[in-house]
Amino acid sequence: MSRTAARVMAETLAAHGVDRVFCVAGESYLPLLDTFYDMPDIDVVTCRHEGSAAFMALADAKLTGHAGVCLASRGPGAANSVIGVHAAAEDGSPLILLVGGVATDEAGRETFQDVDCATLFSGVAKAAWTVGTPDAAGEFLARAFRLAESGTPGPVVLMLPEDILPAPTLATAIPRPSQAATYDGLQHAGPLIDAARRPLILAGSEVDSPHGRELLREVAERHHIPVATSNKNQHLLPNRHPCYAGHLHNSTSSRQMQALGEADLVVAVGTRLDEITTRGHSYPPSATPLVHVYPDAARLGTFHETACGIAADPVGFLEQLAARRRSNHDPSWAETLHRIETEQACWQGISADDGIVFGAVVACLDELTGGDVTAVVDSGTFTSWVYRHLRFGPRGRLLGISSSAMGFSVGAAVAAAMRRTPQSPPVVAFVGDGGFLMNSGELITACQRRLAMLFVIANNNSYATIRRHQERTYPGRVIATDLSNPDFAGMAESFGALGLRVDTPEQIRPCLSKALECGGPAVVEVRTSLRVSRADT
Repeated sequence: MSRTAARVMAETLAAHGVDRVFCVAGESYLPLLDTFYDMPDIDVVTCRHEGSAAFMALADAKLTGHAGVCLASRGPGAANSVIGVHAAAEDGSPLILLVGGVATDEAGRETFQDVDCATLFSGVAKAAWTVGTPDAAGEFLARAFRLAESGTPGPVVLMLPEDILPAPTLATAIPRPSQAATYDGLQHAGPLIDAARRPLILAGSEVDSPHGRELLREVAERHHIPVATSNKNQHLLPNRHPCYAGHLHNSTSSRQMQALGEADLVVAVGTRLDEITTRGHSYPPSATPLVHVYPDAARLGTFHETACGIAADPVGFLEQLAARRRSNHDPSWAETLHRIETEQACWQGISADDGIVFGAVVACLDELTGGDVTAVVDSGTFTSWVYRHLRFGPRGRLLGISSSAMGFSVGAAVAAAMRRTPQSPPVVAFVGDGGFLMNSGELITACQRRLAMLFVIANNNSYATIRRHQERTYPGRVIATDLSNPDFAGMAESFGALGLRVDTPEQIRPCLSKALECGGPAVVEVRTSLRVSRADT
């Protein structure tokens, strides 16, 4: 039996360490799908919508540190997956989208479900290519991985014409290339760090690996440098660590921002310094010297003038800094920043007359888990309570996306639960009523695999984030933000999950405890306050 282009592509995926792909089955890439039948080491996850399949692959990329892989059929499948590609681009996360296409000689002839991926994904993906010959299939896929994972990571789309995949080829699988050496950035940054009295490390996603997080802790302790984390990366340093200085997101308190503004040097390691992290490119202040360490030289100095820009591996930079002689920094600086973070993390027992204040749920989960939890956040004002009152422990992690696309956490939590071992922390998705219904079909994926995980639905019968803006900008003119919802707990039961509902504060702890201990998928619907829907900044 001759080797086919589909077989070479599947073997190239395996050679790149891919052990899981996410898809909605489509006839346009059946030859590739068929090869996985004989490759049990690659888990094929059947999803209910290409948008959530792409979200799941993106979440998997964050968990593994390598590009996630999503497969979609032509036309509608490709169009449905755009939201995940956009999220990967805005997040700077690696993603490979493989799209089955029409036959080579039918492209551009108004063939059924034909789509020009280069046009569809223009301005969103780092590249969108079409495989032109069977012999080039493995080469194009390997190139896609290199591009997705290099520089500023991002999504790459590969169109696979249906006549190319089953065609014979003499080509072989192409493995992942070795990593390049790290440039010694301390030659220029070291004197700046030594001279500072109140330096601050701003850590981002490019140090999010077990080794990177451990090095970040070593550097903070060795040099007495406080660490703040970029948007959606709150877990990079345990939040109860005395050097933890807070999380920069769209609800970071003004008190905390003012304190962070007292730094006399900011060392940004592994963050692009995106718009949310920098509060509209206003942080760090222009008068504060900035050392920026990021693998993509094109990002250095883009929006922030640098005293020292280093195009290098951020983890390698931390290795060098951890081995450097101790710096003489003011120890009270880290103590002050950590005290502010600790004080605002304490739950104040706020109540409301129109439902449960969601902060009470988050604070209870923090007590039950000690912060050792994988928390997957969706979009909504309720997430501000998570950032404030869930203090991530050494094994905890926050999983979210910069684009704040609604519906992300439903499938992403399923992907996280698939990576979970019996010794791993629990997986908990925080999602609003609107976001859950966008991708609620993936609950059946969790039930089919009997995944131990928990969805906490903040139900206030509203698109509350938009409602908040609406009431401020157009008072008394509420429109299009009221929602009519099903019985979420009953819906969960019909899927085969445990369904619970919280109507009073007294029900929070027993419901969360029961859900965490049930050993399978669970949904806890919380009737939350619309009036007090966001943590006070």
